Amino acid sequence: MLDIKWIRDNPEALDAALAKRSADPMAAMLVALDEKRRSVVQSLQDMQARRNAASKEIGAAMAQKNSELADRLKAEVAALKDTMPAAEEQERQLSAELNDILSRIPNVPLDDVPVGKDEADNVVARVVGQKPGWNHKAREHFEIGENLGYMDFERAAKLSGARFTVLTSQLARLERALGQFMLDLHTGEHGYIEVSSPLMVRDEAMYGTGQLPKFSEDLFKTTDGRWLIPTAEVTLTNLVAGEILDQEKLPLRFTALTPSFRSEAGSAGRDTRGMLRQHQFWKCELVSITDAESAIAEHERMTACAEEVLKRLGLHFRTMTLCTGDMGFGARKTYDIEVWLPGQDTYREISSCSVCGDFQARRMNARYRSKDDKATKFVHTLNGSGTAVGRCLIAVMENYLNEDGSITVPDVLLPYMGGVTKIEKAD
Repeated sequence: MLDIKWIRDNPEALDAALAKRSADPMAAMLVALDEKRRSVVQSLQDMQARRNAASKEIGAAMAQKNSELADRLKAEVAALKDTMPAAEEQERQLSAELNDILSRIPNVPLDDVPVGKDEADNVVARVVGQKPGWNHKAREHFEIGENLGYMDFERAAKLSGARFTVLTSQLARLERALGQFMLDLHTGEHGYIEVSSPLMVRDEAMYGTGQLPKFSEDLFKTTDGRWLIPTAEVTLTNLVAGEILDQEKLPLRFTALTPSFRSEAGSAGRDTRGMLRQHQFWKCELVSITDAESAIAEHERMTACAEEVLKRLGLHFRTMTLCTGDMGFGARKTYDIEVWLPGQDTYREISSCSVCGDFQARRMNARYRSKDDKATKFVHTLNGSGTAVGRCLIAVMENYLNEDGSITVPDVLLPYMGGVTKIEKAD
């Protein structure tokens, strides 16, 4: 959420930022609404001050036995008490309206983010590795998995409907191996703390990271009012909600391997074949909580941690700087890591790493204080995929495909595969 004080002081900057995101200007409307709210607040404060002063004057008048003045003052206090509830209700309504509008406004992009409308305007930051050099025919993951006998979409549909997958035997183990490898890398070498956190959260947690109220249609809700997490970003970031942290203990770095749940409400007709776009999928999430000065450097570091997963797996990828029109709601800057998929003959996103400034922290009221300063500041938050396990499985299947349809297990995954070096067709 953006700071209304910043908007009052920088209305042109807000409208310029919204224009970069192809959104309509809102500064004038927000400032006018806030002025109205502030006017009501000032009126309330004046009434409260006058009520308190009149109450003291009543005592003085009675002490002087001036009953006429005391009666007039009592009538004034009674009138103020009658008037104030309506003003208080007006202030609550105006504050709620302002907060609701602010909660739906996207974050302000950093100055170095390329301006554009959609993914066609994203900019290549770097390209790493080479495409596979083998000469046999490339195949898509669903063809590979079904031919091996370890990927079943029909049974998944029988259980749950579209956009679900059943993996068995060696492919199920390969998926598990990928997740464990990512966790071990991020905790053992990159300094992240592993967290096992809930998969269901309350409204406040979804609001804190920006999924609510704007993106409720993209989420699954339980019958008792909780939400299934669309990413562990929700739980990991909200670990510090409502807290005041010591600056000396920052950055905090958290990671978790969890299922994620998304309704894919806006994806009708997209990636309906295979397991690229699922309602349920595993993801290794990275979250950092920093001070304001460290956030940009932490963004580069986090992206490098996610890239290292693909480097260790020997996968060709490119890292893209997203343009303003393709960037997520809460992000100030985002790098998308896109892995090469030979079966599709294209790059597909496998990780998205974003720096959010204090946008989420304001919603969560998460702050920090240095030992030399009594004042508090909002923390800066970052999140990224380190990486999406299902898409990483797809990439390994398509890039390590052998001519006979088997899949060679990447060397870094061998310790997790119980002696299996090649995934071959089921007997």
